[in-house]
Amino acid sequence: METDVPTPGSLRDDLGDMPPDELRRFANEVVDWIADYLTHVGDLPVLAEVTPGDIRAALPRSAPSQGESMEDVLADFRSIVLPGVTHWNHPSFHGYFAVTGSGPGILGEMITAALNVNAMVWRSSPAGTELEEVTMDWLRDLLGLPTGFKGVIQDTASTSSLVALAAAREAGLPEARELGLAAGPRARIYASEEAHSSIAKAAVTLGLGREGIRRIPTDDRFRMDVDSLRGAVAEDRAAGIRPLAIVATIGTTSTTSIDPVEAIWEIAREHGIWLHVDAAYAGAAAIVPELRPLFAGWERADSIVLNPHKWLFTPVDCSALLMRRPEAVRAAFSLVPEYLRTAEGDRATHLMDYGIALGRRFRALKLWFVMRYFGREGIVSRIREHVRLARWLADRIDDDPAWERVVPSPFSTVVFRWAPAGVDSADQDDATERILESLNASGRVFVSHTKLEGRYWIRLSIGNLGTTQDRLQRTWDLIREKAEETAGVRLLGG
Repeated sequence: METDVPTPGSLRDDLGDMPPDELRRFANEVVDWIADYLTHVGDLPVLAEVTPGDIRAALPRSAPSQGESMEDVLADFRSIVLPGVTHWNHPSFHGYFAVTGSGPGILGEMITAALNVNAMVWRSSPAGTELEEVTMDWLRDLLGLPTGFKGVIQDTASTSSLVALAAAREAGLPEARELGLAAGPRARIYASEEAHSSIAKAAVTLGLGREGIRRIPTDDRFRMDVDSLRGAVAEDRAAGIRPLAIVATIGTTSTTSIDPVEAIWEIAREHGIWLHVDAAYAGAAAIVPELRPLFAGWERADSIVLNPHKWLFTPVDCSALLMRRPEAVRAAFSLVPEYLRTAEGDRATHLMDYGIALGRRFRALKLWFVMRYFGREGIVSRIREHVRLARWLADRIDDDPAWERVVPSPFSTVVFRWAPAGVDSADQDDATERILESLNASGRVFVSHTKLEGRYWIRLSIGNLGTTQDRLQRTWDLIREKAEETAGVRLLGG
């Protein structure tokens, strides 16, 4: 059987990596590009101006058989990939929950990629392990949480909540670890109707099924109704269903409402149920002294999730899971084969014991860079400014009779709709949706939406370090301009 023999020159000169001089040259070029990008990203269209399949169609169907120059790779990045990027780092990106991948965080990410360590056991990365412990302790202290909380970093809040709820299953249904769910009673997780979809995903992933999560009604401010929760737990217990966990949310996705955590904890304590607090978006705001009262009761939780990659200026992905009962999390996940046993044993932390993944990126480094570069006061002043801007926008909306706002707006997200008097509610919904689509099509701003009690609302989130009041004024002017255009067409056409 014949085999293909490479001809001279068809391979690189050696079988090693990119030569150091070449790496240095292109690394400098990329860093210059990053600095220019962050300086001028506000001049770009926020939303990618492509249609489904455009990027795929512009790229070859298969990988190259021979290596290509970095000049060509970077050229294709600029001409093909970049036009397909929705710019989350744009100061007028206000959709979902606005973010900033800050300079110090980006530098930490670059070094993490260069080190390429896997912090699965202590020995595989002592620095990766211990810096994560220290960084999570720093974060806990900044948030004003008790020293009993210990933290680990996951990729996203979906994973952090899954890990926490797996620990709740371990604590409340320990027989499931060895025998599976079929051996025990039905079990249930409780969360409000406004809880994030990741909680339902976790219930399905943990084998509890979609009926394993019970949605609790909310009050007129979209907060979990405590009396309904109490009744649901009692009803399930009477039916032989075992309550495993309650998920309280501080900063719900649609409205950033705040569940009454202290009252929820009383029910959890009475029935011996795990309390998990989802503060993925809002959690960083607890660093600001005047905002900390909004978090009353979360210090009693068994677990808390917050995402530094949302409102703590850290590049995606970085989710902090803070555990008051780390031993329960470890009991749920520690499973050590012989090839992962080390001489350190229990004298050291092994991060693989606190989550699903064995392989673990050195995520703590970028967060450590961010915390050191900005410091507590720098973080506080920036989050405080975002909240001030949100309140400034809320005042503009409240002063305009054509608009209606969800109240309160405790953090940096404002939820509002076009709702002038005398206009049919269906027309209001249709016009609000058209306004949003027109805003996003303009390329000057990006916002997202939600539906509350069947009505269509615009969500505008502020979290980018480049967002200023002048820029937000231009956004508000654009919103009113699009409303005038869109609503006028709609009413004339009606």
